[in-house]
Amino acid sequence: MDGAEHAETPKKRRRPTPQELATGLVHLLDVEELDVDLYRGARNPGGKGRVFGGQVIAQALQAAVRSVEADRVAHSLHAYFMRPGDEDFPIIYRVERDYDGGSFSNRRVIAMQRGKPILNMTCSFHRQEKGLEHQFDMPKVVGPEELRTEAEIFAGLKGQIDDRLYKFLTRARPLELRPVEVWNPIDPDPRDPVRNIWFRVGGDIGDDKLMHRAVLAFASDMALLSTCMQPHGVSWMTRKMQSASLDHAVWFHDEVRMDEWLLYSTDSPWSGGGRGYNRGSIFNREGKLVASTAQEGLIRVKD
Repeated sequence: MDGAEHAETPKKRRRPTPQELATGLVHLLDVEELDVDLYRGARNPGGKGRVFGGQVIAQALQAAVRSVEADRVAHSLHAYFMRPGDEDFPIIYRVERDYDGGSFSNRRVIAMQRGKPILNMTCSFHRQEKGLEHQFDMPKVVGPEELRTEAEIFAGLKGQIDDRLYKFLTRARPLELRPVEVWNPIDPDPRDPVRNIWFRVGGDIGDDKLMHRAVLAFASDMALLSTCMQPHGVSWMTRKMQSASLDHAVWFHDEVRMDEWLLYSTDSPWSGGGRGYNRGSIFNREGKLVASTAQEGLIRVKD
């Protein structure tokens, strides 16, 4: 007999369940206290290369929250990315208590790896109170039940993508994304800079409101930068395309549950000089605007 007939068939790795992925996300976004106002963020198990920017923002927010009175809720954060994070090392977060007033508190967080800052973030907290209310209406779009997941869309492109990238794009993720408008990043067609994506965590992440806000901060960095690329028929996968988040802002308007469907509606009013500006509105299923985002990113076509 041929020796190959005696070879053992390699075991196929089991795909994690949605609940396992959700539990892993909660663990990833939690931070470990090393000393007063000094924290360490966990590494993403199996992560390779550059750290996802939303992870750094969410962990920095969790560090800032630890230094504020419980009756003050994060209402905004503004972050600047300076260096790409490296998945091979944990991230250290140092919190500076810049201000505590009668209604507002302000915190500065420096995220560091190997002695160098990779992100600076300012976060503002507000003692909750009642006030005048208004909001824009949620766009009228198809509900998530009628849409394919992003992973299913990429699965339909098998054969057009090399195996390693295909596995990355169709991997199991804690966040389920369902685009309203299908956009092919491999062969993008020029279109208006507007996107709508339903998203949620696929499992239970508990009732901790601070964790739900951290997961929202994590998710807010997804699908935003590519909005400003759409009019130009390019994507982050386009050859000679260099893209990266430069700064990122989130305004938290109301409580949110990340294990329920949310609509991320984004647009891009401007791009130029190698940069693109993007805005986002996040609505819950009832149409309430729960958060807003803004981001400027690098979209450079290299010679």
